[in-house]
Amino acid sequence: MPTKIEKDALTGRETTGHEWDGLKELNTPLPSWWLYTFYATIAFSVLWMILYPALPLPGATGLTGWTARGALSGELEAARARTEPMMARLRAATPEQIAADPELRAFALAGGRIAFANHCAACHGAGGQGARGGYPNLADDDWLWGGDLAAIHATIRHGIRNQDSEEARMSIMPRFLADGTLTMAQIHDVAEYVLSLSGRATQPAMAARGEGIYAENCASCHGERGEGNQEIGAPRLNDRIWLHGSDRAAIAAYIANPVLGVMPAFGQRLDPAVVNMLTVYVHALGGGR
Repeated sequence: MPTKIEKDALTGRETTGHEWDGLKELNTPLPSWWLYTFYATIAFSVLWMILYPALPLPGATGLTGWTARGALSGELEAARARTEPMMARLRAATPEQIAADPELRAFALAGGRIAFANHCAACHGAGGQGARGGYPNLADDDWLWGGDLAAIHATIRHGIRNQDSEEARMSIMPRFLADGTLTMAQIHDVAEYVLSLSGRATQPAMAARGEGIYAENCASCHGERGEGNQEIGAPRLNDRIWLHGSDRAAIAAYIANPVLGVMPAFGQRLDPAVVNMLTVYVHALGGGR
C-alpha cells in the first residue's frame, strides 16, 4: 500500500507516496522545455496526418494530395523520357550492332548489369557464376546452347523448356532408370565411362562396360567423345564443368532420373531494348564468343 504523501526533509519535494525498504520516491516533475517539446511533437504529428496520407485508410491522400506512389510514378516517367532516345536506338539495333558501337555498348552494359541483377542473378549468381543444381555459369566458355550474341539473345528471348514461348529451347533427356531403359548397374557403368571422358575414371572394368552402353544410348546427343551438341542443348561431358555434381553418384543419379531446368521467356516480360542489353552484358561477362 502507498504510504502517506509528504515532503522530503532534505530536498523539500513531495514524495509520490511509495516507499521501499525505507527509500521514498520523490515526485520530481519533468523539465518544462522537455514537456513543451513533447507537446509540440504531438501537435506536429496531428498536422502531418492532416496534410499527408499518414492514416492507413483507402484513398487517404491528405490535404496536399501527395503520395509516395504518385511521386515515384512521376520520377519514373521523367527517367523514361530521358532514356527513351537511347532505348529506341537499342530496340532498333541487333546485339551485334550494339556491341560494335561504343556509345550503345556502354549504355547496354550499364543497363544490362541492372537488368541482370533484377531478373537473372537469383539463379545465375550476381557475377554470372551459376550454381550447382542446374544454373549454368555464364562467365566461362562452356555453353549449352551457344555463346555468341545471336545464341545468347535467342536463349534470353525465348527461354528454355517453358510454356511461354513456342520457340523456347527444348531438349529432353530420357529417365533411363525410371523409364526402364537401363538398370542401376548399367547406369553406374555409364557414369564411370563418362568420368573417363575427362580422365577421372578409377574403375577401368566399369568404364569398359559403360562405353558400349554410352555409344548406344548417349552418343547421339552428347557425341562419341562427349563433345556435346549446342544445337540441341546437350552438354559437353569431356570437360570438368558440371551442373549437377561431378562424382559417380551424382552423374548416375542424373542419368537415372534427370532434373530438367526451366528458364522463362524474357522476350515476353521485358522491353526488347532490355533483352538486347542483357544479351550484350551476358556476352561480356567473360565467356561470350
